Amino acid sequence: MDEFLTNLPEFRAAIWQTFYMVGISVVLGGLLGLALGLVLYATRPGSLMSNRAVFVGVNILVNVVRPIPFVIFLMAIQPLMKAMIGTTIGTDAVTFALTLAAAFAVSRVIEQTLIAVDPGVVEAARAAGARPLSILLTVVVPEALGPVILGYTFIFVAVVDMSAQAGLFGGGGLGSFAITHGSQRYNWVVVYITVAVIILIVQAGQFAGNALARRALRR
Repeated sequence: MDEFLTNLPEFRAAIWQTFYMVGISVVLGGLLGLALGLVLYATRPGSLMSNRAVFVGVNILVNVVRPIPFVIFLMAIQPLMKAMIGTTIGTDAVTFALTLAAAFAVSRVIEQTLIAVDPGVVEAARAAGARPLSILLTVVVPEALGPVILGYTFIFVAVVDMSAQAGLFGGGGLGSFAITHGSQRYNWVVVYITVAVIILIVQAGQFAGNALARRALRR
């Protein structure tokens, strides 16, 4: 415990780094994933803007990238990291990788959620003369808002989990702190405290997401 108190400034910095990585990744990755998910839903066969070529291309890209374990993904995109942000290690590099990983995960969540929207609602909007883009943004997305929020909550938890692997690439954060000051020194108190903080972050995010989803579903 004394060693943990000695490293308290580094612990606070690790918490900030985790929030930095997760916050940017969820926001930017969430927006990019939303765009990809809307494209997947709108261009699939029989949908609002059916376009087989676009759908197949985006679908293949998502199917290829999404299942890759995050550590392998980090290694695989190092040339892209170097080209885009000038480095392959550190918090910014890991945040870049997290953003991309989150985007591809979100895209599939968005697509599957929108597919579940009652087709009758879409057909009613079509019969009323609404344009496809208008139907997508003002009918389909609002109808699926509650499940979409729950999907983003799931992605938040996944990104927190992936951020814990940042220490393997010098990304900092709570995972790095637990490895450097905990397991490598056989200091299990540090490990358990770090795990407890990660659990609190996840639970707070889950609680907030569930509350927002309930509010959306009551509308």
